[in-house]
Amino acid sequence: MLFKDIRDYQILFLTLFLILGIGARDWTLQPQLILVAIVTCISIQWLLSSIVNHLSIVRDKEQTISLRSAVITSLGLSLLLRADHWTTMAFAAASAIASKFVFKVDGKHFFNPANFGIISALALTPDAWVSPGQWGEDWWYGLLFAGTGGMILKRVGRWDTTTAFLGTYAGLEAIRNIWLGWTWDVFLHRLTSGSLLLFALFMITDPRSIPNAKTGRIIWAVCIALLTFLLRNYFYISTAVFWALFAIAPLTILTDILWSAPRFSWLMERKVNG
Repeated sequence: MLFKDIRDYQILFLTLFLILGIGARDWTLQPQLILVAIVTCISIQWLLSSIVNHLSIVRDKEQTISLRSAVITSLGLSLLLRADHWTTMAFAAASAIASKFVFKVDGKHFFNPANFGIISALALTPDAWVSPGQWGEDWWYGLLFAGTGGMILKRVGRWDTTTAFLGTYAGLEAIRNIWLGWTWDVFLHRLTSGSLLLFALFMITDPRSIPNAKTGRIIWAVCIALLTFLLRNYFYISTAVFWALFAIAPLTILTDILWSAPRFSWLMERKVNG
């Protein structure tokens, strides 16, 4: 049933963000690229799930039955990634979904699919880019993202991850701001980016790819914040958050070994909250 699964709300919110961005922010985003992302993600999800199911390698009902995650990945790519050619978007979408089937340990994928697709396109194609400042710094975007993202996080129980990431990153930026003697509007400029909030609320909180245990998630998120700070302020990489998540993602394997906890299941979440 529609909206029995929390991912239905996530799809709704991401779709609204996409419409809002195109309408209110005047993005130069081609509708055909959004369609390419959606069709490619769904097609690759269906194809690889069918192959895996046929070969009886893994029996994962969440992958073989539901295409919600593929739709969420396609919307995430559409919100963040820009490309000049449809082939680049198709490559990013195919890479994103394939990563869930290739990079797995004990049946769990550890790369965020949308993030993997973005990094693949940035690293391996000549015409892909991400615009971290595309949302501007209007305060009401922050409230919108916090409200909708908060609803998702309350259901999946991953507020600790967002809090650890934003708290650590904000603390580091505050120390740097004081050290350099800058005014506090510079600090607010760094933290009110809509893309940063989307990342913190909707990307690094994917419960299927992040550490299972709370302690592991906090340490993992702190590491991402530290690397983001270094890449942005000392290597001047505007897309630092995405590269940091990609680099730290494999740490999930170690944290799951050190701190054991039940693995998150969308089916279990639906039973508990339904």
